Amino acid sequence: MTPAPSAAPLTGGLDHLVVYAASLDEGAAWCEATLGITPGPGGEHPRMGTHNRLFKIASAAFAAAYFEIIAINSKANYDHLTGGRRWFDMDSAELQAQVSQHGPQLIHWVARVPDATTAVARLAGLGIDRGEVVRASRPTPRGLLEWQISVREDGQRLFNGALPTVIQWGEVHPTTAMPDSGVVLKSLALSSPEAPALNAALQAIGLHTPVAAHGAARLRATLSTPRGPVTLESAVI
Repeated sequence: MTPAPSAAPLTGGLDHLVVYAASLDEGAAWCEATLGITPGPGGEHPRMGTHNRLFKIASAAFAAAYFEIIAINSKANYDHLTGGRRWFDMDSAELQAQVSQHGPQLIHWVARVPDATTAVARLAGLGIDRGEVVRASRPTPRGLLEWQISVREDGQRLFNGALPTVIQWGEVHPTTAMPDSGVVLKSLALSSPEAPALNAALQAIGLHTPVAAHGAARLRATLSTPRGPVTLESAVI
């Protein structure tokens, strides 16, 4: 049973952008060619059979924001016998074909909230199933990194990736250990043919910016990089 949402106000914010690559090596090469930097180290997600590389993109407008390049870990002992699928639509044949044909793709974003359970319950109140809130952790040189994150059993992103997954961090946020990368997030824009519903969902979890415009379902991130301004757009699938 979904718990009743708390009446306390939520204040959410962008936590990180998600780029899907066929492999981490391909993702790193894309990052160097496109953004002009080598991504930092990341970690593994045994529950999902994925792994990532990360770097900081924080700015005054997007405090503690970072960039995630994620790929399926071919060496992970992962199967679908439990019925679950990987997060972020990573098992979607259409999305995999898009990445295979065109290279690493901006596919999604994750929003940081103070209470993930309440955020998911508020979305459920709008008829939006954002999934179960699960606990996860991984060791780092500075100690254990712990978080709670919404994960749908079918792995769907919703609104073609424009509705964020929600995350609630423990005492430590990963950007505290990340050096400045030379890449800064300047803006994030969302569009959807269901813009009113998407905006209602964003407001329900405390996200008052960005505001989704009516249009094709996609997200667009503009970054300042060593190669100059770069705009990344998700594909319309």
